[in-house]
Amino acid sequence: MRKSLLLLAFLSLGARADFAIPGYELIHTVPVETSLATPDLRGPTEVWTQLFDKAQHSIDIAQFYVSGKPGEPLDTVMAHLKAAGERGVKIRFLLDKHGLGISEQATVEQLKAIPNLTFKLIDYSKVGGGIIHAKYMVIDGNEGYLGSQNFDWRSLKHIHEAGILVSNTKVAGQMQMIFDIDWQAQALVAAGKPVPKLNNKPVLADESQQDYLVASPNAFNPPGVGDSQSELVRLMAKAKKEVLVQVMEYAPLSYAPGVRPYYAVIDDAIRAAAQRGVKVKLMVADWNTKEPELSYLKSLEVLPNVEVKIVSIPQAKEGFIPFARVIHTKAMDIDDTIAWVGTSNWEGGYLDNSRNLEMVMQDPKMAKRIGELHKQLWDSPYAKELDINKAYPRPHPGSEK
Repeated sequence: MRKSLLLLAFLSLGARADFAIPGYELIHTVPVETSLATPDLRGPTEVWTQLFDKAQHSIDIAQFYVSGKPGEPLDTVMAHLKAAGERGVKIRFLLDKHGLGISEQATVEQLKAIPNLTFKLIDYSKVGGGIIHAKYMVIDGNEGYLGSQNFDWRSLKHIHEAGILVSNTKVAGQMQMIFDIDWQAQALVAAGKPVPKLNNKPVLADESQQDYLVASPNAFNPPGVGDSQSELVRLMAKAKKEVLVQVMEYAPLSYAPGVRPYYAVIDDAIRAAAQRGVKVKLMVADWNTKEPELSYLKSLEVLPNVEVKIVSIPQAKEGFIPFARVIHTKAMDIDDTIAWVGTSNWEGGYLDNSRNLEMVMQDPKMAKRIGELHKQLWDSPYAKELDINKAYPRPHPGSEK
């Protein structure tokens, strides 16, 4: 009888094998009511709440915006964050000033009401010239999470997202340093003082490490953290056979008042890889089909060795949800040997002057799993090959028309 119970317990534990490599676990949001289930990957609600529950001293969170809805998964996350504050954990929450306008005000007020939570707004345009676009958290300085999920109920339920649970204490410590740098920058900006640069030239990542964190903007990275823009180009240059990319938006354009400046960094890297004979498969969201972005996507699709697909996630049964039902994952698999999971869209303004974090793992197991995630979506009915002769309707993510 005892042996039977032990066997049953073993089988129960083996029924769910969360996908991980030493130091890192891949986390995935599956949009509900799709065929994109990933039973071996945990979701962010479970992971975030567990992080908050185990916190002993500190929780630091940086986000672009926040948005909750009563009865939805972010309620659970907020409840566990509140419980951490109530037991004495010191919480710092850093939000970009430009994200406040798209935040749910009730969620902001809920955060401010949590005991032991200090809430601050930063105008990051006065630091790096961009925004706090990174979505990450650090627990007790030795564990963290980074990924595409915003602090938004839709990111936990209605959007295709991916992130990394970081238990590697060295990398978590670097994430802590980044948060501390930006927290201190907030105080300087609020006081009307300049924020001194930490790096005056690109800092290259130490590729001798099996896994490492890169971030942007380079000028405000701590020691040991390489420049993500430079690293993306270096990694693409290493590709020998195939590069699989999934992002929400892609364009060789940056952001500025009036005409968007040309930003060739990533585009040049993709074209160079294709010219070498590397197969590049790029997936973007159907939000990316506006002009002039669409024309640039078509200019890639016509190239030998490059394929582009547009992904459309159908509406949920409950009806249209503004700014949801989209792919938002920012991940890459190079030759099934190198995995990239981060917070940046592949456009100008993200890897150069906004705060973003990207995890590089030179691990075939992780790279192949990222590749499988790509293949699942690529082969799904939601992904359609970009038609260079088609005039796509302008997307309206915030409204039905």
